[in-house]
Amino acid sequence: MANLARILEDSTAKYPERTAVVFGDTRLSYAQLNGAANQVANLLVSRGIQPGDKVAMSIPNLPYFTIVYFGILKTGATVVPLNILLTSREIAYHLDDSDAKAYFAFEGAPGVPIGDNAWEGFNEVEGVKDFFLIKLDSAAPAPLEGPEYYAPLVSEQPPTFDTVERDDDDTAVILYTSGTTGQPKGAELRHRNMYDNAALGESTFQADETNPDTYLAVLPLFHIFGQTVIQNGSLLYGGTMVMLPRFEAKPAIDLLLKEKVTFFAGVPTMYWGLLGALDETVDVAQIAANLRVAAAGGAALPADIHRQFQEKFGVTILEGYGLSETSPVASFSPWGQPPVVGSIGKPVKGVEMKLIDNDWNEIPDDPEAIGEIAIKGHGIMKGYYKRPAATEDAIHGEWFRTGDLARKDENGYYFIVDRSKDMIIRGGYNVYPRELEEVLMTHPAVSLVAVIGVPHESHGEEIKAVVVKAPGAEITEDELVAWGKEQFAAYKYPRIVEFRDELPMTSTGKILKRELS
Repeated sequence: MANLARILEDSTAKYPERTAVVFGDTRLSYAQLNGAANQVANLLVSRGIQPGDKVAMSIPNLPYFTIVYFGILKTGATVVPLNILLTSREIAYHLDDSDAKAYFAFEGAPGVPIGDNAWEGFNEVEGVKDFFLIKLDSAAPAPLEGPEYYAPLVSEQPPTFDTVERDDDDTAVILYTSGTTGQPKGAELRHRNMYDNAALGESTFQADETNPDTYLAVLPLFHIFGQTVIQNGSLLYGGTMVMLPRFEAKPAIDLLLKEKVTFFAGVPTMYWGLLGALDETVDVAQIAANLRVAAAGGAALPADIHRQFQEKFGVTILEGYGLSETSPVASFSPWGQPPVVGSIGKPVKGVEMKLIDNDWNEIPDDPEAIGEIAIKGHGIMKGYYKRPAATEDAIHGEWFRTGDLARKDENGYYFIVDRSKDMIIRGGYNVYPRELEEVLMTHPAVSLVAVIGVPHESHGEEIKAVVVKAPGAEITEDELVAWGKEQFAAYKYPRIVEFRDELPMTSTGKILKRELS
């Protein structure tokens, strides 16, 4: 399996007429999906895309995502999936940092201006030569200045293509993550990283291509969880992917019923939403009869949600753990064993985990001992793109340090207890305070700021900015929230602002965030 695109091609060869993707009334067979991806590949090659080039995309959970994703891979290029909630400023940063040569965007995504203004913000990014705008409206689009509409271009391309072979260690995908020190950085994931992680479906979920699952694709496919477990896992095992661009509990429940979904994966807030939307009109018994797998990740699953879901649907939610840098699944609740509620499970097949101290020394086995999780195995990234120092900090030999603190019980189950990084998890999305702080500091009314997470009933954590105003500055909380909304993706901007005269600090000038709330 040299090129990750082979998972689509192999399943197409075996099951050409099997339904691969469902979106509304649209149903694409494997043959149709593969042919459409071939058209994208031909378009890119006609524009000069070479193996190893980077091609970015901002597309929600629509068939276009999968078509473009595999079309890029078929050329031997590297896919750079971007969060569709990013603003134009953030998109421009990612295009520049990734050295993208081309960019596919869905018209109407928050950071993608519509129509004649669509090129604004991106036309000065060095290296991006082609900008393809995807439009759902079937009416003939007007000509644009800069970008080109996707549909008329791909319709001219043939539906056959000879996929470019790549080495297992070549980069298939660059996924942007971040840390507590600076701007987002791209994790380079190899073809073998992505394939081997998708192939965990057999051991973790009992996936079987002769009796394929129907997956509800509501996790964002630009995120590693949805991309590997849902999209790639579904296609590898000949499954059907039912796409829902945005999670809303009632539409999700309707699709669980209508499409007889057997595989649901989500973050805890999605399970919370599903349970809250149940009423006498919902045929819970029918959903339960179809549902085979329920998987959770992205944040700790409350024990009460675990219990309620088991009672309502008769299905045990299986919890797992991983990061973009691990492709992602590193540990999971063992299939067929009683769940250990609150645990992230045990290392999956082909993965080792251990607890370490700050100097990479392994913590001795002790159920009460806490250490940082380090991971070794097939999913570990190649490194951070163009950031050798950050890569060296994160990877020691074959081990990757996660920044997450945990303990391990006597049965080998791991339990997250804290995060050594300041990362906030809001509704399953990772939010990194340092990035927000650097931008907030550019506001003329802000002298000093600390961004923290505070508890929230449905989102897990909410984002709060504690601000010291610049001398003489006049600004209200609402005004700063509104300004932040313009600067950041919808899941990132601080909803809560508190003004203080000073921030608590150590003797060396480091802000004591633990004293803020």
